[in-house]
Amino acid sequence: MNTAVINIKTDPKVKTDAQKIARQIGVSLSSLINAYLKRFIGTKRVKLDLKEEPSPYLVKMLKKADKDIKAGRVSPGFKTGEEAVAWLEKQGI
Repeated sequence: MNTAVINIKTDPKVKTDAQKIARQIGVSLSSLINAYLKRFIGTKRVKLDLKEEPSPYLVKMLKKADKDIKAGRVSPGFKTGEEAVAWLEKQGI
């Protein structure tokens, strides 16, 4: 099999912990990363399962954004940068 090398920087503890868990389930860290990359190519999406709760600030801003959307306080969609600039200028921004 033809292979290429990918060098990444990560915290040494992250690497050690990931290798340990991979070993426990019987696969190499390389195999896990390759599987993730293949899934990324197939789906063209990044899916991260974060176990941490969002910060209170983020929750507050998301609620505010939701209220703004429901109240119609959002900009329209634009097809070009020029359209966006023209709309901003019309708004006096």
